[in-house]
Amino acid sequence: MNKTYSAKPKDIERKWYVIDASENTLGRISTEASRLLIGKGKPMFTSHIDCGDFVIIINAKDLKVSGNKLDDKKYYRHSGYPGGLYTRSLKEQLDKDPTVLITKSVRGMLPVNKLRDGRLQRLKIYSGSDHPHQAQQPVTITTKKGNK
Repeated sequence: MNKTYSAKPKDIERKWYVIDASENTLGRISTEASRLLIGKGKPMFTSHIDCGDFVIIINAKDLKVSGNKLDDKKYYRHSGYPGGLYTRSLKEQLDKDPTVLITKSVRGMLPVNKLRDGRLQRLKIYSGSDHPHQAQQPVTITTKKGNK
């Protein structure tokens, strides 16, 4: 009789991956990053153990979106006081801090459980093309799909 394999925390080997944000749209980059952070593509994937890898996203300032999202999509925050609702368009947020956009997008794609914070800590986002993780020898992943 075969037994079901369940990964142990000591068996996990984490790899490093680089994704270039200027290659594709926000949604494609976020789904690929969340898939790598969760570890869904690994044969040893176990849902209650964090099997994911490290993800480095570069060129966040060159992020692309489709349609009219630059002007239409809004980000909200509230001070906690009456009338304290602040809105910012995607374009304004991209000019202020583009790393927040990717972080929020990836966070929304991760399962809501005790493993989410640890997975987000393995997400490294940089506005430019330089990153301080060369020693980890990250593998570059392309997110381009189709014949476009």
